[in-house]
Amino acid sequence: MEESRRNFIKKAVIGTTAMTFGGILPSFSAKSYGNIIGANERINIAMMGVNARGKALANNFALQPNSQITYICDVDSGAIDRCMPEVMKRQKHQPKTEGDFRRALEDKDVDALVVAAPDHWHAPAAILASSAGKHVYLEKPCSHNPHEGELLIEAVKKYKNVIQMGNQRRSWPNVAAGIREVHNGAIGKAYFAKTWYTNNRAPIGVGKEVAVPNWLNFDLWQGPAPRRAYKDNILHYNWHWFWHWGTGEALNNGTHFVDLARWGLQVEYPTRVTSVGGRFAHKDDWETPDTQTIGLEFGNNSMITWEGRSCNGMKTDGATVGVVFYGEKGSLQINGDNAYQIFDLNSKLVKEVRDTTKVEATSLTNPSQQLDAIHIQNFFSAIKDGSALNSDIIGGHQSTLLVQLGNIAQRTGQALDIDPKTGKILNNKEAMNKYWKREYQRGWEPRV
Repeated sequence: MEESRRNFIKKAVIGTTAMTFGGILPSFSAKSYGNIIGANERINIAMMGVNARGKALANNFALQPNSQITYICDVDSGAIDRCMPEVMKRQKHQPKTEGDFRRALEDKDVDALVVAAPDHWHAPAAILASSAGKHVYLEKPCSHNPHEGELLIEAVKKYKNVIQMGNQRRSWPNVAAGIREVHNGAIGKAYFAKTWYTNNRAPIGVGKEVAVPNWLNFDLWQGPAPRRAYKDNILHYNWHWFWHWGTGEALNNGTHFVDLARWGLQVEYPTRVTSVGGRFAHKDDWETPDTQTIGLEFGNNSMITWEGRSCNGMKTDGATVGVVFYGEKGSLQINGDNAYQIFDLNSKLVKEVRDTTKVEATSLTNPSQQLDAIHIQNFFSAIKDGSALNSDIIGGHQSTLLVQLGNIAQRTGQALDIDPKTGKILNNKEAMNKYWKREYQRGWEPRV
């Protein structure tokens, strides 16, 4: 593998300096971007992580006429086997398969990496891809901790590539129209945005240390995270509820609608952050809150709240997920679909824009996946002609940071004062030293 790496560097990027991370990856200079798109104008995609959300993204990228999946990468061999036939239904080209996504980054014909791995891999993988001369479609949250978000911004500045975060509602037409209504004063000055998410998640039990399954490369799955023993209740979804790898419901689902709230109120960094909650519904290994309310106050006399209820699916304002903007003249509500409603101060409906998205014969299984294709095409346009991203990494980091600060307030049990210019925590060394950045497995630290 090392010999192959050296040969590739000689052929593809003569004169650049090699940097390793986890022992494999070569670094590219910014000059390599001139040849990043192939002569056929089709963008070649490497998928990292193809369980659940990753498989859905692979299907969607394979369906796009101006791209093709060239690599399917996962530490779970079974996930690769399940994803391959789905992709082949949507494209003629058969992708290569790799258990280690870093090998795909060594292929000069790969143009972009789609990162749909667990949260602790998001920023490190995106930084690796950036240094290898690739563009990145990065699932939310963009980072596991605030420091990694800062590194992502540094990476884009240094490598001049495109990183789009997968908060796809930024590209949904009626959602964008609803946000414009807020900006244009349809409800007067908007001063408060309430966001929420509800579900009925089952307990995860108490895990037992067992042998790592033969289909799993658990060492690579952990990657940048300090090593822990394998337990039978971690994969494939429950890692969300362990601080070591996941970020809880706040970043898992809260990121989407806190992002819309920040967009609608036109704010960046808060002045004060609070959080209350805990693991209330069950007694098991689940560490992050299953019930949580985050409060975000901003210097322009506005605020955002997020309420997460992982284990009680009672709807809020008629929906399991959404955001309501409250203003001087009324309110505007956006739920989980491509639609919005405007109400006056007496809760009377004065305008409704419905979701009319229909699944076409050549499309995927539901309207949201069809709408997500708009976000993907925006990513492609930014790569090919420099079009503005609907969710660049600076905005992606700002929205991710809001809920990260909420989690830090939760874990410290303290209200946090924030510098509204930088988003940094003020007058709290414990919070900064313990939670702004994580510990990494030695040799796996992400660097720009």
